[in-house]
Amino acid sequence: MSDPDTRMNQVSLYKRAVIDAFLKLDPRLMAKNVVMFVVEIGSIITTLLWLQALAGHGEAPAAFIGAISIWLWFTVIFANFAEALAEGRGKAQAESLRKMRQDTEAKKLRDEFRIVKNRMPESSEYAIIPSSNLRKSDLYYVRSGDTIPLDGEIVEGVASVNESAITGESAPVIRESGGDRSAVTGGTVILSDWLIIRVTANPGEGFLDHMISLIEGAKRQKTPNEIALNVLLIGLTAIFIVVCATLWAFSYYSVETAGFGQVITVTTLIALLVCLAPTTIGGLLSAIGIAGMDRLIRRNVITTSGRAIEASGDVDVLLLDKTGTITLGNRQAVELIPVDGDDINQLAEMAQLASLADETPEGRSIVVLVKERYGLRGRSVGANEQMQEMQFIPFSSHTRMSGVNIGPISIRKGAADAIALYMEAEGNSVSPDLKAKVDAISGSGGTPLVVAKDGKAFGVIHLKDVVKGGIKERFSQLRRMGIKTVMITGDNRLTAATIAAEAGVDDFLAEATPESKLRMIRDYQAGGRMVAMTGDGTNDAPALAQADVAVAMNTGTQPAREAANMIDLDSNPTKLIEIVEIGKQLLMTRGALTTFSIANDLAKYFAIIPAAFITTYPALAALNVLGLHNAILSAVIFNALIIVMLIPLALRGVKYKPMTAEEALRNNIIMYGIGGIIAPFIGIKIIDLLLVFMGV
Repeated sequence: MSDPDTRMNQVSLYKRAVIDAFLKLDPRLMAKNVVMFVVEIGSIITTLLWLQALAGHGEAPAAFIGAISIWLWFTVIFANFAEALAEGRGKAQAESLRKMRQDTEAKKLRDEFRIVKNRMPESSEYAIIPSSNLRKSDLYYVRSGDTIPLDGEIVEGVASVNESAITGESAPVIRESGGDRSAVTGGTVILSDWLIIRVTANPGEGFLDHMISLIEGAKRQKTPNEIALNVLLIGLTAIFIVVCATLWAFSYYSVETAGFGQVITVTTLIALLVCLAPTTIGGLLSAIGIAGMDRLIRRNVITTSGRAIEASGDVDVLLLDKTGTITLGNRQAVELIPVDGDDINQLAEMAQLASLADETPEGRSIVVLVKERYGLRGRSVGANEQMQEMQFIPFSSHTRMSGVNIGPISIRKGAADAIALYMEAEGNSVSPDLKAKVDAISGSGGTPLVVAKDGKAFGVIHLKDVVKGGIKERFSQLRRMGIKTVMITGDNRLTAATIAAEAGVDDFLAEATPESKLRMIRDYQAGGRMVAMTGDGTNDAPALAQADVAVAMNTGTQPAREAANMIDLDSNPTKLIEIVEIGKQLLMTRGALTTFSIANDLAKYFAIIPAAFITTYPALAALNVLGLHNAILSAVIFNALIIVMLIPLALRGVKYKPMTAEEALRNNIIMYGIGGIIAPFIGIKIIDLLLVFMGV
């Protein structure tokens, strides 16, 4: 998107947020936020008192009451604006998704239709109906160019699907039946081939519908921590209401007893209540939660509720799949090892020739290794006159070998046991040197491939799982945060231990099964730990359902997606680490602003109390250490402006750095606790000077 378009969207977002801020003044909506509802009631009362003062019956000068009233309304509007701005970011995305959720034609298969392997339905076997008429468990048929009408599970076929509308990735993905990539989402488009799909969600209950409701906040439930904090804020507000009412009684009694002075005005008491109540965090609390969900959405992660985000911030055990998360996903050739004294360069040439027809990732990695380390390129192969007649033999999962025949010369590359059988058929046996090198590679957790020529072994190719760059440092950061990392793999214990040591994980689960994953999660939870894991297959569903934070891949099966409480649209298993960091950032932001808000109230107490009761107790003038001329109005203005100043922090979140809980608490107290006490004194004094400068 171009910069002018971005600026236009930002302007539109702010305009909409301003309008929504005023619409949210509806008392029925404000009642959901008790702290700000109290401020709104105070604003209404001061407005009525201002109108009374304009009529000549005011308890204080009309200008003073009017100024207090205006800034109290600003306090409410600024808080509403923060929430509206947080919500507005998701509304644009929800609108684009809603456009995708249109009623389309669907080819519903008739009840008598029977699925046959690799057979497309004929036109007489389906009826074209509106997609809104489809129901759960119905079968429908899509082919190249069709829009998938509803969420479903592929029961037959393989096709290329464009999912850019929901993932943002332009590259198409492969979806097929019978694997871990069998789920499809309504609104995506078939680019090639055909599919038969079983509906898994009724119209209005699909993935897109769920995304829209979550983004718009229609189903955003308060998290346990939010509820607890709300109870605290309500309690503090109730205490300050009682305190302010009591202060009026004390003021009235003192004036009557002493026979001089003035009773504190209702306007001043309301201003005092608003300044002492935790309005800063009360006004930003909802925006913080919405913004946390928005940060996940921007990373293409959809969560079922704010509870899942909050739980991710408390996670202290991460279960990570080895393949694609810790390792690159495919084994890579890392070394060529000659046997029985053969020449390494000749081994490299034969390894390259045997791999040219091998289209597996391992085969391609061998070609790359030979080219980069030994300077052999494909075009140099044909330079040898003896290599004019080549018959390539592609890799086969049955023979577990690939190779090439050059006239009478036979070159093969494959699994050690497969090549051993090939050598025996040619009348040769496995030498002790070959057996020792194969055993050494296997013992280190690698995979040996043997290269042979005319039945004689020339050397071994060492394949290994390549650990992703930087992953060890990431695990070290997680360890500093008090999070234990556990690698899950189907490999044997020896291979798993080797990769775990190289990656730097704290523990591993080898030869993992659905039962062993589930048992491990329950054991950790029984010890009071919070567990997060990722998965994409049906066999992951039980463990995902048990985990506190469960992230399913969008490419995964329907059972996995239904069991999880988060779905990663990019299907990137490493994103679990980012999700945990976002959850911790959410908790840190809420804690930081709560600390700042309460510290602010303490500072405003010392600034406003002497000015509020100076008419009742003149001796309190000695406590006006800042020399404030308009202490009450300055404090009310600061109380409103600080909400605006903290909106960017609430939406962006406190900058997250991996650290222990003790370090985070110390930094929080120093920056937001002590800073929260100092900032109001400076801010209120500056505002007071500006008011004096303007002649107020």
